[in-house]
Amino acid sequence: MPGSALSLFMESSMTIHRNCLAFVAVVSLLGPAWGQAPRPVRVGVLGLDNYQAVAYAQLFNDPKASGDLAGVRVVAAYPASASPDIPESVDGLPKWKKQIAAFDVKLAHSVDELLRGCDAVMIMSLDGRKHLEQATAVLKAGKRLYIGRPLAASWADAVAIMKLAKESGTPCWTSSQHRFSPGFSGMRNHPEVGRVVGCDIYGGCPTEPSHAELYWHALHSIEALYAIMGSGCDTVRCASTPYAIAITGVWKDGRVGTYRGIKKGAVKYSATVFGDKGVSVAGIYGHGVPVKGIVPTNDRYMGYEGIAIEMAKFFKGGAVSVSAAETLEIFAFMEAAHESKRQNGAAVRISNILKKVQ
Repeated sequence: MPGSALSLFMESSMTIHRNCLAFVAVVSLLGPAWGQAPRPVRVGVLGLDNYQAVAYAQLFNDPKASGDLAGVRVVAAYPASASPDIPESVDGLPKWKKQIAAFDVKLAHSVDELLRGCDAVMIMSLDGRKHLEQATAVLKAGKRLYIGRPLAASWADAVAIMKLAKESGTPCWTSSQHRFSPGFSGMRNHPEVGRVVGCDIYGGCPTEPSHAELYWHALHSIEALYAIMGSGCDTVRCASTPYAIAITGVWKDGRVGTYRGIKKGAVKYSATVFGDKGVSVAGIYGHGVPVKGIVPTNDRYMGYEGIAIEMAKFFKGGAVSVSAAETLEIFAFMEAAHESKRQNGAAVRISNILKKVQ
């Protein structure tokens, strides 16, 4: 090949090579814009003595996850220690610690190590007494935070966590999975019910001595009551016997919502919903809304999936699914019920409880 032609060939080859390198660099920067899958949001779990940690890891890490559940992955968990005075915690920690490994979740050796390797956090410690300390570390690190039930073991801690989230500017929320069970959430705009004017809800009511009475389990049904009624409760009365705890809430617009916490006898989680168009039973936990009064039980079960979808949207940058204001009202509702019980059923205003937040 003549010299001039060889020089031209070499120069052209070098130009093509440089252009190829530049193209590769641009593709690596653009990533998803060129068809590459975006990196999933990395979620860390703080506390492993609660089965929900395993349930959410299974949903988020499922290779077939689609829709809102896709794009979120539990990558690490810090087990923390079991609470020696809560048998469920002691028994659960070794089981759930072992099971979560099946979903390719690595165990961190400290909270700091967990926070360094994730974008968002789920606090799954069963013991609400630990949540303020755990939430403080997460919120100060600026990691989006979801806290599993209960938010806290006491009213003071519940207020402190929500206050810290606001001050740190870090999005944080909590909820029972019952709120997003289709048979409950779907009653708020049910075509056979219309505008909800009242609701009688019921469910199991086991307690834990280390936690405020209603925080441990009654919270599930009370949260579902709020999912159906909305916020705005004014006064609360409470009666309690060895068979049940009965709470009556009167909303500011005159609507009435009640909760029956079952202590003895058969346990079921459902409700009766009263509307301006009709009256209907609600669905049962994990299943869909009734149609013409018939409650489905053979439909697709969505025990944890409903709230997992809300969590996934939040971890990806969406808004909190339950506002701090509504969360604090729910806890004030329970505090007012505690106070009413102490006063032998006297009416207690929620506003008097919420004043303590100011």
